[in-house]
Amino acid sequence: MIINTDIVIIGSGISALQTAKLLAKKYDVHIVTKNHIKNGSSYKAQGGIAAVTSSEDNIRFHIEDTFVAGLHHHDVENVIKLVKEGKQTVQQLINDHFPIDCAPDGSILLGLEGAHSKPRIIHSGGDATGKALVNFLVDSLPENVIIHEYELAYELLINDDGECIGVKTKSFEDHITYLASYVIVATGGVGALYEYTSNCSDSFGDGIALSYLAGAEIADMEFIQFHPSLIYLDGKTHGLVSEAVRGAGGYFVDENGNRIMERVHPLADLAPRHITAYEMYKHRTNGHEVYIDISNIEHFEEKFPTITNICKVIGIDLSNQRIPIAPGSHFLMGGIVSDVYGRTNIPRLLAIGEAACTGVHGANRLASNSLLECITFGKLMAEHLLNNGSRQNNYTIRKIDNKSSNIPKLMQPSVLQKEMFLKAGIVREKKALTDLIEQLPAYEEFANVNFDALDRRTIEQLFMHITASLIVQGAFTREESRGSHIRNDFPSINEDWQNKWIIFKQGKLHVRDGLYEQNQITRNIETVF
Repeated sequence: MIINTDIVIIGSGISALQTAKLLAKKYDVHIVTKNHIKNGSSYKAQGGIAAVTSSEDNIRFHIEDTFVAGLHHHDVENVIKLVKEGKQTVQQLINDHFPIDCAPDGSILLGLEGAHSKPRIIHSGGDATGKALVNFLVDSLPENVIIHEYELAYELLINDDGECIGVKTKSFEDHITYLASYVIVATGGVGALYEYTSNCSDSFGDGIALSYLAGAEIADMEFIQFHPSLIYLDGKTHGLVSEAVRGAGGYFVDENGNRIMERVHPLADLAPRHITAYEMYKHRTNGHEVYIDISNIEHFEEKFPTITNICKVIGIDLSNQRIPIAPGSHFLMGGIVSDVYGRTNIPRLLAIGEAACTGVHGANRLASNSLLECITFGKLMAEHLLNNGSRQNNYTIRKIDNKSSNIPKLMQPSVLQKEMFLKAGIVREKKALTDLIEQLPAYEEFANVNFDALDRRTIEQLFMHITASLIVQGAFTREESRGSHIRNDFPSINEDWQNKWIIFKQGKLHVRDGLYEQNQITRNIETVF
């Protein structure tokens, strides 16, 4: 089956929905998602949206908090754009009647989360902001946005001018080819590469693998944020305890009730996530259990209904005033190199959200900046295409010779997840990373695989290994500890690595100053528009 349209968006989270809603003013849009439209990490997001809305806050504070949390490993201009434009985007969302949580007097209830100097987190439904925002955007989609569920995107199509012109997908019954003027990758992160994660169980970084195989640049894959407080019971994790719980008065304790963070960091339980996650990891490694103590929070069940429901379902008694936790993978700071309008080094291939790397999250994302990025850069991308987009006229697909029916040796998903958590997880070191690199396929082994001949399960398994390989190689190459990237054998920040980005492209790795190649975006504008 072949479908011709204006724009295809791969993924169905908040960044995809925000972009689609706005693009539909001019274009026909098809959203392709490999699961149900509401079965994604965006829908599970408990945290809110970080934005300046209070007279006691200002943009400068928010920008500085972002830099401090991310250890100054940022594209400065993009961070400024995110925070300034984000303030306006959030206000527009409120004006459009998105149901935010307010006090009885009508003022916005602002939460405080880790590494924020001011309360600035907007919530909806207590700890169900992601769910509320997905529902709000889905309900507002016009008729010319068509959603295709349960289709796995497995190959980007490139024409003989080097432009992206479409994507191939597999449903459970059929193969579909979409031909479009633009393809937008909005597939989210890679959390499910790890044994413990807050993400959906199929978050394997598909869009990053797709784009890498097509020739896109990939960066910052060594920076994986681990959340310190995933709900943990009987050896498994079951969603997370939002940082908002600690903002409301919760705190970390061990099995004896001893507070963990008071002497570790000036911000104690609201320290940046890479610090809190590392402390929980060390305590558990040393044989201790760790918990969030909620005894200081009045009306916990009313304020945090999502967490309460998870605990009730799995059998955690909240009357004990403690929730058992463990750290787990949460957010990818890296991804497909793109600018604030989503443009990549491949003309007409765009990327947004967690699948994209714009340099706004640094080495450790500031809490609740993720949803801000989704709605803000989604708006900027859409507006840019509405004003500057053009029709594709060349749908001659570039021929690729010597496609192979052979696939490299792959680990079973559960084995890979355990190996990633053990050897490329919260703490890394050279020998373990070297062992893992040797177990993962090299670029040459998967670059020419004939994906048409593979079933969905095998494709996902292959994508898992591709994205895992990028993470492990990045972690091996960066010989320092910075933010969420912690090396036991290089325990300090190395100033020689300041403003250095590890870039992957077509099987090659290189380190460069700055996220973007010189004049990359200028060339892209000339080619695309």
